[in-house]
Amino acid sequence: MLKTDTVNQIAYTLFQAERDVYEVKKFVDEYPELTVEVAYDVQDQLIKLKCDQEKTVRIGMKLGLTSKAKQQMMGVHEPSYGVLLQNMELLAAEPISLKPLIHPKIEPEIAFVFAKDLEGPVVTVAEVLQATDYVTPAMEIIDSRYLNFNFTLPDVIADNSSSSKYIMSDKKYSIRDVDLVKMGCIFKQNDEIFGTSTAGSIMGHPARAIAWMANKMLARGQKVRAGDVVLSGALTGSAVMQAGDEFTVSFDGMDELRVTVEG
Repeated sequence: MLKTDTVNQIAYTLFQAERDVYEVKKFVDEYPELTVEVAYDVQDQLIKLKCDQEKTVRIGMKLGLTSKAKQQMMGVHEPSYGVLLQNMELLAAEPISLKPLIHPKIEPEIAFVFAKDLEGPVVTVAEVLQATDYVTPAMEIIDSRYLNFNFTLPDVIADNSSSSKYIMSDKKYSIRDVDLVKMGCIFKQNDEIFGTSTAGSIMGHPARAIAWMANKMLARGQKVRAGDVVLSGALTGSAVMQAGDEFTVSFDGMDELRVTVEG
């Protein structure tokens, strides 16, 4: 088990790397005791640091590595989750600046917004759906602080699961009006199709991914709360972002969401 001082040191190193826009080496090489559970302790400390130093607050959660293909690509064996903060949200109408980012990538997501807490004792898919206020198209900008985007599962969890920024549509859709298994997704980069998928590519149903996360959180004395935004996981691969790019995500039954990158 890592000492509290080491947990705090790793968290502060990751905080500095994001703040000052530079890469660091993954930590498991130096600290083999950095297990998944300890990594979530680091994440908790990192979020506390960010809230204190950046004068922001928690606004929700995000899932990462929800597809088997993504897990195999990154060499991990299960999903991860991270925390969304208020200062991570960007507006679709405003061009995205790459200046504060190290090696940013963007992914299409389905955002869930919750009307009720997810309290358990064991959260089911049905309970996730019952607690959902609405869903809406979203995109997440991920940006690992690790050298060459190279990490293990504990490393990425400690780094708040590569969280950086996100953009959400202002349209609200009832879960009764969309098919959260068969709903098609088209993700475009500069009007060319980058990837296609269906909502069910996220662990068979995006609510299943959220239930998985909710139960992991409950085991740590935490929970998804009423009002939370939850990004349920990427539906396609991640597109590298460059100045002048435009990205669009379209879902069956929902209006498209479009963002541009500053040239």
